[in-house]
Amino acid sequence: MFDALSERLGSIFDGLTGRGALSEKDVGEALREIRVALLEADVALPVVKDFVDKVRARAVGEEVIRSVRPGQQVIKIVYDALVDMLGANEEESHLRVDVPPAVVMMAGLQGSGKTTTTGKIAKRLADRGKKRILLASLDVRRPAAMEQLAILAQQAGPLVTSLPIIPGQLPADIARRALQAAKIGGYDVLFLDTAGRTSIDEQMMSEAAEIAAIANPQEVLLVADALTGQDAVETARRFHERLPLTGLVLTRMDGDGRGGAALSMRAVTGLPIKFLGVGEKLDGLDTFDAKRVAGRILGQGDIVSLVEKASEQMDAEKAERMAAKLKKGEFDLEDLAEQLRQMQRMGGMTGIMGMMPGVRKAKEAMANIDDRVLKRQEAIILSMTKAERRKPALLNASRRKRIAAGAGVDVSDVNKLMKMHQQMATMMKQMRTKGGMRNMLGMAQQAGLNPADLAKMGGMGGGGMPGGMPGQLPGLGGPSAGGLPGLPGSKKK
Repeated sequence: MFDALSERLGSIFDGLTGRGALSEKDVGEALREIRVALLEADVALPVVKDFVDKVRARAVGEEVIRSVRPGQQVIKIVYDALVDMLGANEEESHLRVDVPPAVVMMAGLQGSGKTTTTGKIAKRLADRGKKRILLASLDVRRPAAMEQLAILAQQAGPLVTSLPIIPGQLPADIARRALQAAKIGGYDVLFLDTAGRTSIDEQMMSEAAEIAAIANPQEVLLVADALTGQDAVETARRFHERLPLTGLVLTRMDGDGRGGAALSMRAVTGLPIKFLGVGEKLDGLDTFDAKRVAGRILGQGDIVSLVEKASEQMDAEKAERMAAKLKKGEFDLEDLAEQLRQMQRMGGMTGIMGMMPGVRKAKEAMANIDDRVLKRQEAIILSMTKAERRKPALLNASRRKRIAAGAGVDVSDVNKLMKMHQQMATMMKQMRTKGGMRNMLGMAQQAGLNPADLAKMGGMGGGGMPGGMPGQLPGLGGPSAGGLPGLPGSKKK
């Protein structure tokens, strides 16, 4: 979402940090470029003006002009201003659903992802808070809207239930029935999924206001499509005039929009952004954090989110089994396959690298990364017998030829995968020997394992499989710590 803005700001900052000292004129020119970059990213003009004024007031002060590293000081000031503009802190991002049955009303235009977002938030509360959830669809106009919410409730898990559908009921009556069912059934949270339109009209707003008056919700969340740009900001403003909104949810944040809506909506409405929706799957929901988003925009990465995602995707039982094997110096192809699956669950190489600091510097190299490489590597391993996966030494030339045919790849691809596994197994064994950690770190340094170099690794290269030295992502442990797998890949020559 923020790639274009991040790249533009990065080039501006490169020009600042390359100078030993900054004059007021230098800062002014940089701020003009930042202003254009924000406007091109579809940030609202009043928001841009206020942002630039705040940065200018601090950036032309004595603290920056006379500092040892003035360019870095300006970047810090821009970062702080971005955090201030985005605004939501951890406390604001939390849903107030402590007093049962807490009512959460979902509002928004048709097509913004309101129903899917309802299912996502319900699943999160059920999985993390162990809360019993009741979902009620009040959309009597959109075909199969109620059935869609019922299916999402089934997919969200046993703690999530949908209100039985009674044909012909009006939205207000459904809201009353849902409130009664939530109280009698002892539910912790009740979600009311209201109807939307393709555009704002008086009938929709009156209906939503009536439901809010009946349900007296603790939270009223407006779901907005981030790809609609400034239209999303105007929609938020109009809804805020008629409903007691408590927060915003931006969907399709994994799209290729310019990101201006996310940067504008908090400033225009004064409401906190509580969640970011990514993808259609029910686990595609991120808690909004202004510092993390600002870090991504400025190319500083988001290691905290990376660690959280690794922890969420980790299977504790499998991790313990692998830890026990690693203590014995064992690392077979079944272990490698599990590492590849974990990477795919975390969004593949592209998703992981997107949260690594310094990746903007390797943008050109990252263009060659193909996440399909992980699936092809897994396909090669799955084409082996169980005995071959557990004892790679069995893989002679004829067996490798059979495996390549089964996976639809060349024998050379199987050979590269085996070489990668051998290197990983050697690295694991190094940790068991005297001075093993020191040796392993030496091997990692020889492989160039830093964020920028990792981005240069991988890529199918016209159908070939990656070889080269794998490595652990910085800051994350091995499998026993729920860490990420070694990133396979070939360094560009």
